[in-house]
Amino acid sequence: MKRVLFGAVLLASTTFANAEEPQAGGHKAENHTAAHWGYEGEASPQHWAELSEKFKLCGSGVNQSPINIKSNFDVELPSIKFSYTGKVRKVINNGHTIQVDIAEGSRIEVEGQTFDLKQFHFHTPSENTIDGKSFPLEAHFVHRDAKTNTYAVVAVMFEEGDENPILKSIWEKMPKEERKTAELDENLSYPKLMPEDKDYYRFNGSFTTPPCTEGVKWMVLKKPMTASKDQIKQFFETMKHHNNRDIQKTGARIIVD
Repeated sequence: MKRVLFGAVLLASTTFANAEEPQAGGHKAENHTAAHWGYEGEASPQHWAELSEKFKLCGSGVNQSPINIKSNFDVELPSIKFSYTGKVRKVINNGHTIQVDIAEGSRIEVEGQTFDLKQFHFHTPSENTIDGKSFPLEAHFVHRDAKTNTYAVVAVMFEEGDENPILKSIWEKMPKEERKTAELDENLSYPKLMPEDKDYYRFNGSFTTPPCTEGVKWMVLKKPMTASKDQIKQFFETMKHHNNRDIQKTGARIIVD
């Protein structure tokens, strides 16, 4: 039987004094005057902390993401209440990922806290791993609580299998060139990118892109979705490189499921 666990240590988020809206660059709005970062060469994740004073946490943080998820605490987690009604605004190739921006109206509620969905984007291969297993694609649904200026990410893994019709609609519109934006069918059923079973792993982490801000509530869904081999290849060819940060140390963090 799972034990019910309550407490601020596991379920609290940290307020970000200077947090920006999660837009280009994966999780947060990219400042074009900031240091250039990427996934290859001297701009790769191994060098992010060296590129700017603002990126120091990428090297010194103790609660960084992504991680290898291996549950070490079996508890009765509160369900995530999804209310995704906001329309799709646009799909962006920002050079770091393919990002889909969402209009106001979509949100999640977990343990009494409400987070508004801002955007979702993709990484190949997956950034987080589960019991050492990597997946060919991972989606991050990025949410923000405007009252507390805190963030929550719901992650969905994709394994190779049947073609995904929602990904197909996005891939058909995603710009092939960096810094390009395209309009997307506002009636896109993006909630179907998630499995019906929304059991999840829970841990505290960070954004996986500079400036690697910590205090992010991570919820990684256990059940993966599918994407075809061609869909995974198409995303990689559009990015022209892998866009995943390397696994970070779990440290003293507790992972619960």
